Amino acid sequence: MTRTDLPAADPSSPPTRTPGPPVLVTGATGRIGRAVIDQLLGAGVPVRALTRRPEAAATLPPGVEAVTGDLTVPASLDGALRGAGAVFLLWTAPPATAEAVVERLAAHTRRVVFLSSPHRTPHPFFQQPNPMAELHAGIERLIAAAGVESTVIRPGMFASNSSAWWGPAVRTGDVVRWPYGAAETAPVDDRDVAAVVARTLYQDGHAGGDYVLTGPESLSQAEQVEIIGKVLGRPVRFSELSPEEFRARTEGKAPRPVVDMLLAAWCATLGRPAHVTSAVSDVLGVPPRTFSRWVADHAGAFGHAPAPSS
Repeated sequence: MTRTDLPAADPSSPPTRTPGPPVLVTGATGRIGRAVIDQLLGAGVPVRALTRRPEAAATLPPGVEAVTGDLTVPASLDGALRGAGAVFLLWTAPPATAEAVVERLAAHTRRVVFLSSPHRTPHPFFQQPNPMAELHAGIERLIAAAGVESTVIRPGMFASNSSAWWGPAVRTGDVVRWPYGAAETAPVDDRDVAAVVARTLYQDGHAGGDYVLTGPESLSQAEQVEIIGKVLGRPVRFSELSPEEFRARTEGKAPRPVVDMLLAAWCATLGRPAHVTSAVSDVLGVPPRTFSRWVADHAGAFGHAPAPSS
């Protein structure tokens, strides 16, 4: 049940439901995990959050049951899993314990929603060598073999990457120096990803679902930088770097395999539009948020308030 059509982000409020067994959220204090918790709470779903450190529970919203556990110590998950109706699995550990963790999930819960990557999508952007994709594929095989009811969520490029990649340059000037300005992606809003995850955790009809999530439009990296400038109300220029210059600039700041993977992916997609799907609309009933909307809602990441609308 792969959703790979076209369209368009702005999830409406999730439907409320009668409280049932709690949903266990792993990666609960991270960007996606925390947003999933907010979505579940908004829908009236009891939430149990897995944290490695007890003190992290202080950052969780009221009403969330915090439990301590570690994916690298599978036995530590038993208490968190007991009585859980579904689990959101965001893998944040080395792969060694994945098999034992999945066995425990299958023994305690009927539904697993796994945050993976679009490694099965034929578009060349997603077909470059990628250690994370290999890890995700292995966990997917384990989940399938365990026989647990599952849904796989595959976000494409996150819109939030723009703040990490280009935010520092935009905050201090008007030029973003980056490679492959013509490479096109379809940035997906983190909030849309979290809304889809939450909906598939508590709504029936998503067993076996395999959802590739993207934003509504294919945009080159240079166009994305231009959009940032328009939203902020000042010009921001894209200045092309060669792959060699990019490697030199990121030396010691980013793992070399990640840099090489990104360069290969951007290069592979030159001359063709990004892969765009309708999965967000299919699951939520509303179109995905645009990249411009993401920038406007996160303008502080670029050091400026958005330009006033005319």
